[in-house]
Amino acid sequence: MSTHSPDSSQVSRNTSQPKGAQQKGASPNGAQKKGSWQRGRWMLLLIALICGAPIAISYFTYYVIKPKGGSTSYGTLIEPQRTIPPSLMVTGDDGRAVPLDSLKGHWLMISADGGACGESCAQKLYFMRQVRATQGAERERVVTVWLRTDDAAVPTVVKTAYPDTRMLRADSASVAEWLPATDKTKDTDHIYLVDPNGNLMMRFPEQPDPSKIKQDVTKLLKWSRIG
Repeated sequence: MSTHSPDSSQVSRNTSQPKGAQQKGASPNGAQKKGSWQRGRWMLLLIALICGAPIAISYFTYYVIKPKGGSTSYGTLIEPQRTIPPSLMVTGDDGRAVPLDSLKGHWLMISADGGACGESCAQKLYFMRQVRATQGAERERVVTVWLRTDDAAVPTVVKTAYPDTRMLRADSASVAEWLPATDKTKDTDHIYLVDPNGNLMMRFPEQPDPSKIKQDVTKLLKWSRIG
């Protein structure tokens, strides 16, 4: 009985089949590894974006709010920022003296005037009240403060008109040393803005436009979560 020996072409085909089958079988695993690597890279990118978002927002806030070249803010940024002096004491109607920096934690809109409160004083108090009122639900983050720089009695009509304004007696020299004016103005000519960390950060012009003050305050409240 004769035996049949496979020729060389058959041997070649038979021996090549396992290798080809192995390559075809490995293809799905390679695709899975590639897919996993791509998903991992996208996940890392997502994490980086999440972690970097607060930094991006802070830079945006700084450059939007900060006057530079074509200024986008109405108020003048105080540089360097001045913190509330720990020694600056204020006295309320209860006669108790407390540090002004005890009001930290809120945005403070501050004006300084004598207790008699003439026309310009009343106008500033009115502007501060209106700017605060237009902030809607965010208004609770803002406290209006009138630093009374003498012992004159506050008119009843003023007390009645601005019940939400903190009317605090303060030493005039200490207030003037802290609140910067211009070469042509006094501290009593301006409205000032203090951030919740106690930094004096902005001074609004003499005879200001309240609608423009509102725009600055609205932007600050929108982009800052402090206070």
